[in-house]
Amino acid sequence: MTGTLAAVGAGLAVIGAGIGIGQIGGKAMEAIARQPEAVGDIRTNMLIAAALVEGAALATIVLAFFA
Repeated sequence: MTGTLAAVGAGLAVIGAGIGIGQIGGKAMEAIARQPEAVGDIRTNMLIAAALVEGAALATIVLAFFA
């Protein structure tokens, strides 16, 4: 039973990370469309935020299988 719950938790973490990174990318594209001259700053901030979301999701997946 514990393995099943871990798999469900890992699946929810992946879905949440996918939604989060999708939102980050979408909002970054909107920001670039509004201010094309700020593309470098927006891209940098987008990549940092996406990496943080991905890191949190990876930590959650690892903890789901070891907890």
